[in-house]
Amino acid sequence: MMICDNCHIGLKGRVMIGAAQLRGARALLGIDRRQLAMLSGISVQTIQRMETSEDIVRGNVDSLTRLITALNEAGIEFIAPGAISTAGGRGVRLAEEGANNRAARTDSDARAA
Repeated sequence: MMICDNCHIGLKGRVMIGAAQLRGARALLGIDRRQLAMLSGISVQTIQRMETSEDIVRGNVDSLTRLITALNEAGIEFIAPGAISTAGGRGVRLAEEGANNRAARTDSDARAA
């Protein structure tokens, strides 16, 4: 069984998911880090470290595999940039065009407040 059909495959064939994807997956399921830790069998601290990565989630292969497997089994489908979601169902995808502009505008709005 493939862990993540639509995850981005990086150098050396490693599965790569973004920290925002991970946080979003947890939010879609409506679970907290403690619940995700129980589902995946990895520590809350490891999940927190993965979710606060700059961009691509960093962690050992075993932990990342267990995390992705648990999320897949809970109904999460990770979608790589440019990939088509074929499973159907509801989901969320951040459009690449303008994403940085929206984030920058939100940051500047927050500072002005």
